[in-house]
Amino acid sequence: MALSNNVIGCINFVAMLLSIPVIGAGIWLAMEPDNSCVKILQWPVIILGVLILVVALAGFIGGFWRIPALLIFYLIAMLILIILLACLVVFIYMVTIRGSGHMEPSRTYLEYHLEDYSGWLRRRVQSSFKWDRIRTCLSSTSMCAQLNQSYKMAQDFFNAPLSPLQSGCCKPPTQCGYTFVNPTYWISPINNAADMDCLNWNNDQTQLCYSCDSCKAGLLANLKKEWRRADIILLITLVGLIWVYLIGCCAFRNAKTEEIFRKYKQGYADN
Repeated sequence: MALSNNVIGCINFVAMLLSIPVIGAGIWLAMEPDNSCVKILQWPVIILGVLILVVALAGFIGGFWRIPALLIFYLIAMLILIILLACLVVFIYMVTIRGSGHMEPSRTYLEYHLEDYSGWLRRRVQSSFKWDRIRTCLSSTSMCAQLNQSYKMAQDFFNAPLSPLQSGCCKPPTQCGYTFVNPTYWISPINNAADMDCLNWNNDQTQLCYSCDSCKAGLLANLKKEWRRADIILLITLVGLIWVYLIGCCAFRNAKTEEIFRKYKQGYADN
């Protein structure tokens, strides 16, 4: 029984270690400028990681100090958390399965269209109430100002590997036909009715294309890339937790079997 309990404790220690990538993924998302402005995924991931840590700690204590109630709590709570983590992994995959950039002639960077992305993600940015807060947050960053320092010539800028956010928010859409002066200042074409974003572009350095659908699409493209990376971490952790949980269940069952057999032998000896 003592050996089985020690095994259970060691297994739950591994589960504690597996909570670290989940918490780390949430903290990484919170530190990314776009995610810190949107504030959708990072807190659920961090909270789930902390819960896994707490439950695994309870199982660790229950295993080494032989507290059956904590072990039962661990088995039930960890199963629930594994199911929640699996649902989160599937959810992230489903909402990020759509959407990609579009190539434009004589441009290295890609253009992004809002309608390409999942309805759930679009609803996070389409309402004026939500977008006003996100736009204010994005415009306070230096991502567009950095372009002016890096690219002086038009051809250098056209060949630049811009991020989705920079492509969508810092310049007008290519189809509008604006003339390059610098990365964040463009001369308006004679006809700028090709797209509503062409009318929304503003050379004011606090405005730029932050009100454009292309900016919203660029934000979603950035979120998709970062969420997919986090999803891979969560998936690997999920597989590890399932493996640890199954081993823990077997060890717990063996420990209970050993205890019953020990009590049976003790009762037989007393008789």
